[in-house]
Amino acid sequence: MRVLVTGGAGYIGSVAVAMLMERDHDVLALDNLQRGHADAVTEGAKFVKCDLRDAAATLEAVSAANVDAVLHFAALHLVPESVTQPAEYYRTNVVGGINLLDAVRIVGIHKFVFSSTAAVYGEPESLPIREDSPTVPINPYGASKLMMERILADFGQTYGIDYAIFRYFNVAGSRGRLGEDHRPETHIIPVALEALTGKRDHFTVNGTDYNTKDGTAVRDYVHVIDLVEAHILALERLDRTLGVMNLGTRYGFSVSQMVEAVELTTDQRLPVVMGDRRPGDPPALIADASRAKEILGWEPSHSTLDQMIGSHWDWVQEHPAGYER
Repeated sequence: MRVLVTGGAGYIGSVAVAMLMERDHDVLALDNLQRGHADAVTEGAKFVKCDLRDAAATLEAVSAANVDAVLHFAALHLVPESVTQPAEYYRTNVVGGINLLDAVRIVGIHKFVFSSTAAVYGEPESLPIREDSPTVPINPYGASKLMMERILADFGQTYGIDYAIFRYFNVAGSRGRLGEDHRPETHIIPVALEALTGKRDHFTVNGTDYNTKDGTAVRDYVHVIDLVEAHILALERLDRTLGVMNLGTRYGFSVSQMVEAVELTTDQRLPVVMGDRRPGDPPALIADASRAKEILGWEPSHSTLDQMIGSHWDWVQEHPAGYER
């Protein structure tokens, strides 16, 4: 299959490009390189630099791509940043997404997989979270993704686009030469490992007064390999619309538990300070991913804490300067 991967130089998109190519798919990676890394794109993949906010450039790139399907990862994704820069998040995630869907509609592509987020649920009423749980996002990032879900559903119904929407919980881990390298880093495992390697003075626990067992926020973590595997399984089944599916493990770990796991995996003491809550962060997010298992046969097999932390710790040691080595 010929597949266009937007955000193909980013953390998740680059792993998707690699895994698709290993299965003999013909892949075009598209990225504006604003936050992605050209070195993350697997050798042999076609690459085009394009900003989805530019409608004309997007249509030109999609028209020239000659693909059968689109995996849409490209987005801004930092919750605190979305609170302070909502205009940029709606412009990138919603306007850029509409430009992409318009191009898909015009060109006549009928398979589309969308990268959404558990942030669409806001502060859930109960755990674990099902796909039919209320969607009341509490930050512009979650709101922008929910808007795109609804827009995609309308495009799908009107223009005959079969689609799958994945609501990610917390993605973690590295795969061989491909790792997580954001500037700045905000995800818990890379941030903790930066504190171990001296890039940060300490690791801050953001909030100790949540209504959780130990007072720190609880999240459900899934390895990037398992996450991408779900996308590939969906591509193979997109002869009809598959709808919305959560991607997580149903196991929640608190920030304090993650600190202990990092110390255990690396055999080092993590310098920790206690801080205030971050704006827009709910107390707990835990997935019920049974729908993905039922529809796709998806079962995470790389998502233990030691696998996720250990794989990224290996990557950090091999790439101390990230992709700039």
